[in-house]
Amino acid sequence: MNTRTLLSSFSPHIHKTNPDTPTRTRTHSHDTNRRSQFRVRCRVLFHSDGERSCLFRDSVRNSGRVYADVKSEPYEVSESVPQSLEFETALNDVVLSSDNEDLESSFPFWERFPKRWLIVILCFSAFLLCNMDRVNMSIAILPMSAEYNWSPTTVGLIQSSFFWGYLLTQVAGGIWADTVGGKLVLGFGVVWWSIATALTPIAAKLGLPFLLVVRAFMGIGEGVAMPAMNNILSKWVPVVERSRSLAFVYSGMYLGSVTGLAFSPLLIHQFGWPSVFYSFGSLGSVWVAVWLSKAHSSPLDDPQLRPEEKKLIFTSNISKEPVKTIPWGLILSKPPVWALIVYHFCHNWGTFILLTWMPTYYHQVLKLNLTESALIAVLPWLTMAFSANLGGWIADTLVSKGYSVTTVRKIMQTIGFLGPAFFLTQLSHVNSTAMAVLCMACSQGSDAFSQSGLYSNHQDIAPRYSGVLLGLSNTAGVLAGVFGTAATGYILQHGSWDDVFKVSVGLYLVGTAVWNLFSTGEKIID
Repeated sequence: MNTRTLLSSFSPHIHKTNPDTPTRTRTHSHDTNRRSQFRVRCRVLFHSDGERSCLFRDSVRNSGRVYADVKSEPYEVSESVPQSLEFETALNDVVLSSDNEDLESSFPFWERFPKRWLIVILCFSAFLLCNMDRVNMSIAILPMSAEYNWSPTTVGLIQSSFFWGYLLTQVAGGIWADTVGGKLVLGFGVVWWSIATALTPIAAKLGLPFLLVVRAFMGIGEGVAMPAMNNILSKWVPVVERSRSLAFVYSGMYLGSVTGLAFSPLLIHQFGWPSVFYSFGSLGSVWVAVWLSKAHSSPLDDPQLRPEEKKLIFTSNISKEPVKTIPWGLILSKPPVWALIVYHFCHNWGTFILLTWMPTYYHQVLKLNLTESALIAVLPWLTMAFSANLGGWIADTLVSKGYSVTTVRKIMQTIGFLGPAFFLTQLSHVNSTAMAVLCMACSQGSDAFSQSGLYSNHQDIAPRYSGVLLGLSNTAGVLAGVFGTAATGYILQHGSWDDVFKVSVGLYLVGTAVWNLFSTGEKIID
């Protein structure tokens, strides 16, 4: 029996050693936190006379110990074979036996739960909190403005101040996550925005400048969440699971808006508007405690990760040469890149108006009370959660049937633009609350088809620089939030809601033209 066959069967990790020196390698199939269920010990003996033999000791610890010693016959080793290459190739070929699977099944289910799924769930929870803390101001701003006698322009300024900080950390958050790891950056973000959320009532009492600063600080914390999440999932989630994992994490944003809009009026009615910020902000501390104890930036950093899951993660991910320099000139010279930037601006103008102003619209125009306004505002977000997944399924089906990626992206994005434009134009013609709510839900539901356009197109046209492209286009999207939210307050003070919707419709039409003229689904930057 040759040594390579034995080593492959036992699959230890061995280090290159001096051929004249006896070495010992020890591996564990689980973390050494005194709970090991399976252990393999291997000794490789090198003789000075040019012959080598291997002695294996297999010790299995469960209820007792069993030892099995196997010694190979001496054999000659060709000096022309590169030791490190041959040994590493053999030793990395891990083959899990049925005995090992039996031992795995004896673990409690919480220990057998895949660690990568736990990371995905924690990221989902972070995005849930992210939008809960963001959307609560759109409800609390109504009693706050009445208490402090704020004008619509002032309300728009307060709502937009969040985006001042959010804008600053889009690119910086990505660079930081790549440098120090996503675990630290996402943990910092949740702590930072949770503290800012809890300080909001105090800042409001101190005065408008203090409130603007606190809201901007909250934006700084939430601005690093998306790049940090992308950094972590790119390391933890295999390629074959990445699409559905990202869809699940992003759905946390929609459900966070639903949760915030549903519970905020109940808390305000029972305990006053400051209770919304205190209660939502305190939830961040619970999340951070779990995150720091369970999460790691990379599978390599997790000592409790089971070998079979580690193998799945690393063998399913395609290794790429790291990006050392960014060809800014080449990127900015491509028309499809500018199509992404223009599109993201047009898209987020309408999305952020929904996020920050819709409860006010329901209250002022449809004459709903605070609780009714918040509950009705939940419907568009639920519609978006459903239609985003529907659009993804349709897009993947079209590609699998042979349609070009470019055609699919343009179809999805056209629906994502012209759908909202059509339904917003109908709002001025409806006479009932039910029809107005239906139009708003259909507008945002069709808008969610953009998940299969914009958010997929970064990887289509420049897979190696998709993070840079996301930072560029999302910066434009944040600028839309800054200007759009503030401009809406100004328009309402000098005009009407019809004027607000006309601006959004105009931007949707511009975005449709630019996207269909210049976008592509083909790789343009290698």
